[in-house]
Amino acid sequence: MLKSRKAFVLLAVSALACALLAACVSMAPRANPDYDASKPHHRPDGFSNRYSERSDKPGLLRWQWERMRDGLPKPPAKPIVGIEPNLELINSDSTQPRVTWVGHSTLLVQIDGLNLLTDPHWGQRASPFSFAGPKRHQAPGIAFDKLPKIDAVVISHNHWDHLDQETVQALMDRHSGIRFFVPLGIQHWFKKEVKGAVLEGPSRNVIALDWDQHTSIKGKTKNLELHFLAVQHWSARSIGDRYETLWGSWAFIHPDFRFWFSGDLAYSRDTKDIGERMGGFDLAAIAIGAYEPRWFMKDSHVNPSEALQVQKDVKAKAAMGIHWGTFDGMSDEPLDQAPKDLEIAKKESSVPLNFFVLKHGESWFLEKINSRLAK
Repeated sequence: MLKSRKAFVLLAVSALACALLAACVSMAPRANPDYDASKPHHRPDGFSNRYSERSDKPGLLRWQWERMRDGLPKPPAKPIVGIEPNLELINSDSTQPRVTWVGHSTLLVQIDGLNLLTDPHWGQRASPFSFAGPKRHQAPGIAFDKLPKIDAVVISHNHWDHLDQETVQALMDRHSGIRFFVPLGIQHWFKKEVKGAVLEGPSRNVIALDWDQHTSIKGKTKNLELHFLAVQHWSARSIGDRYETLWGSWAFIHPDFRFWFSGDLAYSRDTKDIGERMGGFDLAAIAIGAYEPRWFMKDSHVNPSEALQVQKDVKAKAAMGIHWGTFDGMSDEPLDQAPKDLEIAKKESSVPLNFFVLKHGESWFLEKINSRLAK
């Protein structure tokens, strides 16, 4: 009896940690220091989506109870196995674009001599707790100390599986000259929580963007533009700060390579807007995991079928699935289910689409750099 009670308590604590990734209880709103009354998505107490009302997820307790009752999520049917990263390819000084999946939403994007990371996370848990919450199931595809020199990082939003303080601090400490491009509002978190963060002046290394704003960084031969674009989602770091900082996706625009990183998103008109605004991409990295139960997750995360529609909307020639297979317990589907459902959706689609998944540590490249490195 004692053992079962202890197990239930641990499960409840773990469920609470998972819940912080999915919803937070509304409390007294705090003033938005970045508020601009001329922008419709700005609110005095934070931000809102363009095509949906704010949601406080009243079904959270129902979801947590049902998953504990039913013993969800079930374990993967087969082990999720990564591969050894091609460090020779990753450390090549070639300007040819390549993308390596580290895991979850962390990608190493290499364009024109620049090394960029998306939502970097090398931590063991995607949780505010060291003892509970989604635990890393699959090791990072590239060991942290094997990374090339990182020039820039983009953050999509502040959820614990996308913004890991320990990883951010380690990157700041190890990579001189690194710059962090973040959604509006998250710069205040950096100033408070990250040693070495500079928000103003010539040595500024944390740059906050609003939707539809862009900036550029210099590559070996040409400039790379970084565009911050709206998608439907939300933000929260703790109980009571829901919607206080912005969220979104990132477009990397270079004359030789056009890339879109979705971050987390629910299906909305935003992705059609992105396709119309940006004119298409060579590659899109689109979240495909954490979509069950659908009644609860549909306002926050696309499922694989919707991810195919997102690829069409943003006019991407190819797409890779991310946000799956890395952290346990984030939603109700098994950790290996998303790629299976993606293949089913592709077979049911009336239009053939180049939408694939990589193994942890695997690299994609726009063109073969040479036959030896590309193996």
